Amino acid sequence: MEPRPRSSRKAARFTESVIREMTRICTQEGGVNLAQGFPDFPAPTAMKEAACRAIRDDVNQYAVTWGAPSLRKAIARRTTAYNGLPTDPDRHVTVTCGATEAMVAALLAVLDPGDEVIVLEPFYENYGPDCILAGATPRFVRLEAPDFTFDPDKLRAAFGPKTRAIILNSPHNPTGKVFDRDELETIAELCRTHDVLALTDEIYEYILYDGARHVSIASLPGMAERTITISGLSKTYSATGWRVGWCIANEEITAALRKVHDFLTVGAPAPLQEAAAVALAFDEAYFEQLARDYEERRALLLDALEGTGLVTFRPRGAYYVMTDASAVLRPGEDDVHFARRLVAAGGVATVPGSSFFSDPRAGRTLVRFCFAKRAETLTAAAGILRERLA
Repeated sequence: MEPRPRSSRKAARFTESVIREMTRICTQEGGVNLAQGFPDFPAPTAMKEAACRAIRDDVNQYAVTWGAPSLRKAIARRTTAYNGLPTDPDRHVTVTCGATEAMVAALLAVLDPGDEVIVLEPFYENYGPDCILAGATPRFVRLEAPDFTFDPDKLRAAFGPKTRAIILNSPHNPTGKVFDRDELETIAELCRTHDVLALTDEIYEYILYDGARHVSIASLPGMAERTITISGLSKTYSATGWRVGWCIANEEITAALRKVHDFLTVGAPAPLQEAAAVALAFDEAYFEQLARDYEERRALLLDALEGTGLVTFRPRGAYYVMTDASAVLRPGEDDVHFARRLVAAGGVATVPGSSFFSDPRAGRTLVRFCFAKRAETLTAAAGILRERLA
């Protein structure tokens, strides 16, 4: 009798994270990491000091499973004010171990095996495996360059009797697309018509450029009761390692979410939750400066890419630039080979575009750069890129 496989069929259906793999390769090669989306500059001092105080005050045991009361109240206040979504801290908020856990917990809470989930592509690489882990089938709808908008007819055709949810991400990783109100109204109308849930990842909600405005789909008519709004501390407060995120949903969905979250992770780190509550109470000047600082970093990266042969797609949100490398690929080379060539021997790490598509061939000429870095880092990367792509 042949031995049975030691891994599950689910695990066999997806690969390891390409983004995290590129960070490991970058470390081995001694390169400049413009691959993984984490800042290389400090988190806010006031937030760090609040975390230290909480630890010294012995806030070191389990918090309430679905979130410390202080943090849930802070999330509710900011969500009500910024997102236009009236939020009750006791009935609507679940604190999770980052937005990553929030998304998989949400899918596990609302999906059954055989359900279908619409995913707009290119997509953040976790969404496909998340659907598989939840036993659902992803159905992909393409966002078309250069504006990365969807064809309403193709989106409408993707909705069917098995459709249970659609995953949105705005501002969008990897393209920097910010969905406008008209586009969200189209999605909302389809959700209402087909009784479909919207799971919306809004982790980059404060990082906006060129007059772009963030609109939460849950704030549109008839959507609060059918939306799970996901965000977190990582991007807005430059603390990707803290793993504090949250979900906003109606009472029925929240009850299911909290059960799943409890058995996935029990709870997010207690002292860091107290610090997150402090950070969410920062005045508006903090968020305005955040956007200005990222706008400067965006300009540095776009300037660095100018003249390299890479075609850039100017982002209106988040902190990535998607590029088309067609003009600089060698014969027979695809995005993966190009990315490995670019990072080798102290080069620059990027993310191959194929990792953001259900069919890798759709991204075979694309690469993504991250600009959540110090000016010195981006300047160093610029020198390497100009030398290697001259």
